Amino acid sequence: MLIAIVLIYFAILYTVSYFTGSNDDSNDSFFRGNRQSPWYMVAFGMIGASVSGISFVSVPGMVLHSQMTYMQTCLGFIIGYFIVAFVLLPLYYRLNLTTIYSYLGTRFGRRTYSTGASFFIISKLTGAALKFYVVCILLHDFVLKAYGIPFYVTVVAMVLLIWLYTRRGGIKTLVITDVIQTACMLVALVLITYNVLEALNLTVPEAVSAISDNSLSRMFVFDDWISKQNFWKQFISGAFIVVVMTGLDQDMMQKNLTCKSLREAQKDMCTYGFAFAPVNLLFLALGVLLTMLAAQQGIEMPASSDSLLPMFAATGSLGTSVVIIFTLGIVAASFSSADSALTSLTTSFCVDILRRSSHTLTRRIVHIAMCAAFVLFILLFRYVNSTSLIDAIYIICSYTYGPLLGLFAFGLLTKRATCDKAAPYIAVAAPLLCYAIDRFTSSQFGYSFGYELLLLNGALTFAGLYLFRSRETIAKA
Repeated sequence: MLIAIVLIYFAILYTVSYFTGSNDDSNDSFFRGNRQSPWYMVAFGMIGASVSGISFVSVPGMVLHSQMTYMQTCLGFIIGYFIVAFVLLPLYYRLNLTTIYSYLGTRFGRRTYSTGASFFIISKLTGAALKFYVVCILLHDFVLKAYGIPFYVTVVAMVLLIWLYTRRGGIKTLVITDVIQTACMLVALVLITYNVLEALNLTVPEAVSAISDNSLSRMFVFDDWISKQNFWKQFISGAFIVVVMTGLDQDMMQKNLTCKSLREAQKDMCTYGFAFAPVNLLFLALGVLLTMLAAQQGIEMPASSDSLLPMFAATGSLGTSVVIIFTLGIVAASFSSADSALTSLTTSFCVDILRRSSHTLTRRIVHIAMCAAFVLFILLFRYVNSTSLIDAIYIICSYTYGPLLGLFAFGLLTKRATCDKAAPYIAVAAPLLCYAIDRFTSSQFGYSFGYELLLLNGALTFAGLYLFRSRETIAKA
């Protein structure tokens, strides 16, 4: 039954891709959607692309170790989306960019340009593989493993399905398929929550009251500056996470750059920014409700917080219908994230690394190569992961996205030129120094950096660029 549902779902996505890509297989359509996307479709689809399947697994379980304090980060996200909308988007539209890293070439030079694009490719391959790992492991362990299908076959099959519906239409197809996938994800979230309320025999007002009275509902931490959950640390980090992981990320910006005008892209970004917080609030509320259900049924909490929702939704303890809904929701969210990642990786590699933005055959070969790399990264993560998935993503991105933050900040906030040849070394040295500082403060003072590691990394990159600045003053790009 589950396999049939997944195949039907992909049949729908492939049908959409057939009609959107059959008449236009150009690189402009694949890379920029011919700049004809309605802003409201982009905004709605971006919810699913940002949430991803990892939220189904990690966000509800976060209440077990940090209550609902993740909302502090989500509130910071809103500020970040406004910065992206009114600082970065005007720059990208004014320069008529296909990839946002082209700005670095205009502002600094070829080596800085290649460095920024390379850090994006490494970051996106890592982060997207971590996210897509979720759907692969769940489908394998709860469905396909019983048929004796190896995990690597599951991964290859899932990535192959994505390649089939993205290989022609690219970003033009994804703007439409993301709407379908976001709708499936949100419906699944609401229906799962409804089933949990029924199991607890609670109405919606009663559930709101029960959650607010629960000790896990603590949302704000103002009294502990050492804690990783301190409000200002998470709020400020949330804003910068969005600036970097959305505004400086080709994957997230590529869809926004398909809007017809800057004004429409800004409406898309602001609308989507406000919608992100309530979606995550519902995920966290679901996590609290699941802990209440576990206590009611005498079920022991899982060793891993990532297993909280799957413990109920993927095992059938809430009924077969919830298993189906959960599978559809996580597939929709995961593929909405993975398909855009592969498309943006193909775009960046063709435009930024190979400098061959007009060669259709090159694009097709690169797209296949990125799918293969995606498979390898997922299989690697299968054997090395040992932390909460969402924390793992943010930790990795703090190291790999930090240099991007420093590069763009130096370009936007100063009029100085810097040594183009030194940029790659600075971008590599900053994360290494960041890691050493984190280890030192942890061992000597008991302080471990959280999401604010991103800010430190960006600041070190900025300082390195400033140290190698030239006396030449240039106009901002």
